[in-house]
Amino acid sequence: MVDEIRRNVFTEVARLAYEGGDYSRIDLIPYKIVPGEVAHHRHDVFLERAVVQERLRLACGLPLQPVDTLAPASAGIQEAADAEGKFFEEPLVNIIAFACNACPPKQVWVTNACQGCISHPCMNVCPKGAISVDKEHHSVIDQSKCIKCGKCFNQCPYHAITKIERPCAAACGMDAIESDELGRAKINYAKCVSCGMCLVNCPFAAIADKSQIFQIIRAMQRGTRVIACVAPAFVGQFGDQATPAKLKAAMRLLGFEDVVEVAVGADLCTIEEARDFMEKVPAHQPFMGTSCCPAWSVMAKKLFPEFKDYISMALTPMVITARIVKREHPDARICFIGPCAAKKLEANRRTVRSDVDYVLTFEELQGMFDAKEVDFSRLEGRPEDDFTAGTAAGRGFAVGGGVAAAVQEAVRHLDPDREIKIDYGDGLRECRKMLLLAKAGKRDGYLLEGMGCPGGCVAGAGTIRNVREEAANVQRYRDAAEKKSALESGFQEKLEDVQTP
Repeated sequence: MVDEIRRNVFTEVARLAYEGGDYSRIDLIPYKIVPGEVAHHRHDVFLERAVVQERLRLACGLPLQPVDTLAPASAGIQEAADAEGKFFEEPLVNIIAFACNACPPKQVWVTNACQGCISHPCMNVCPKGAISVDKEHHSVIDQSKCIKCGKCFNQCPYHAITKIERPCAAACGMDAIESDELGRAKINYAKCVSCGMCLVNCPFAAIADKSQIFQIIRAMQRGTRVIACVAPAFVGQFGDQATPAKLKAAMRLLGFEDVVEVAVGADLCTIEEARDFMEKVPAHQPFMGTSCCPAWSVMAKKLFPEFKDYISMALTPMVITARIVKREHPDARICFIGPCAAKKLEANRRTVRSDVDYVLTFEELQGMFDAKEVDFSRLEGRPEDDFTAGTAAGRGFAVGGGVAAAVQEAVRHLDPDREIKIDYGDGLRECRKMLLLAKAGKRDGYLLEGMGCPGGCVAGAGTIRNVREEAANVQRYRDAAEKKSALESGFQEKLEDVQTP
C-alpha cells in the first residue's frame, strides 16, 4: 500500500505537469487519491489526505509545510513550474512528522510465550543484570538497564524474547534516525547520507524525498532539449516488454529527445579506477575505495576522515556519461535516470550541477509512463535504438560486487602480474565494518567496493522490481553484451576529455 501511495503521487504530479494550465488544482489531488469519507489506513480520512498533500509537495520539489500554518498544497507551485533547472533545496529526504507512528526505539521485550523455566538462561547471559523474575517466575527486562545486546534473545529456548526496532532506524546504516520531543522519528542530517533506505522501509509512508518530475516535464514542454542517461539497473524495471529499443520509444513519447546508456560511463570509470589503483596502491596508500556510490563515498569521509584521500577520485558513471553527452550537445539538459536517491544530492554538488541537470528514479519515471498511459506491449522498438555501446563490465555496475569485479578484470589485463584483492560492503553497516577492518590494517592492498544499498544499485530506493529478480535480469543483460571488458570500450579516447569540467 505504501508503494501504491508513492506511485499514485508521482503519476498525478506528472499528469498535472503534462496537462498544464492552472496548477492550483493540485489542491484537489488528495481528494482524488483518497476519495470518500472513510479512512482506509489511518484513523481518519483527513489525516490520510494531509499526508498525501505533503507527499505531493515533495514530489514537486517543494518543502514541507509547517503543521501550525494554514496553507494549501499549491503554495509555491507556480514558482516551481516556472523554475529553470534544479528546483529543490536540501534536505532531500524528509519526514512528515504527523504521518510518523512514533514507533518505539530499539527495545528487547519478554513476550507471553515465556515459560518461566528454572534455568533462566536469559538471566545468566545478560551482561548488565537487567533481567529479573516476577511472581509467576516469568522473566522481566528492566529497560533502564538493558543495552539491547540481544544475548537473551538468542539464548531463550522458547524464542519468547523479541526485539523491536523502528524499521527506518533499522534500515539506516548511519544511525541518523533519532526522536523528537513527541517520540516521532527525525533525521540527524549531520549523519544522513541520503541513501534513501529509511524512506522505503517506513511502513507508514511518513518519509519521502524531493523529486524533479514536475520541473523535467515543464522544461520539455517549454521546448528544452532533455537527453536521458539511463543506469544499467533499468533492465526489467518496467516489465519484460521494456527492451532498450522500446524504452527509447517510450521515453520519446514522454518528451525526451534521446536516451543514452550509463554503462558507457561505467566502463570509463572502471578504466580510471584501475589506473588509479595500479598507481597508488601500495606505493602511496594502503588500499583504495571505489567512487561510484555517493552514499558510500560520503559515509566513508564522514566516519573515517583519515581515509578521504583513499576513496577514488574517478568521476562516477553518471557524471562521465553526462559530460560525454554535453560535449556533443552543449545546449541540451541532462537527466540521469536510475535506482538511487543519493544521486539527486550528487547532482546538486557545485562540481557536478553543470553536468547533470535533473535526476529521476525508476519509480518516478514509471509515474510519467502511467500519466501518459504508455503501454510497452504496443510499442515498436527500432533495431538501431538497442543499447550496444556499453560492455558487460559496465552493465555489471548495477549489482553488488560488480564494480570491484570490473576493476579487477581491467587491472589483470593491464598488468597480468599485478595482484589485486577485493572486498565488498553490502549496505552501509557492512561498509562500516569493512572500513574498520581497513583501519586495523587488515585490508592493505585491497580494492574496496562500497554500496549504500544492500544488494547494490538494483536495491536502491527508487527501484520498482524485486531485488533478486532484478539481479538476475542484470546478469542476463551482462551476458548478452558483445564486448566483455571495459578495456574494449569504444569511448576510451573521451576519458581525458571528460576529466576536465
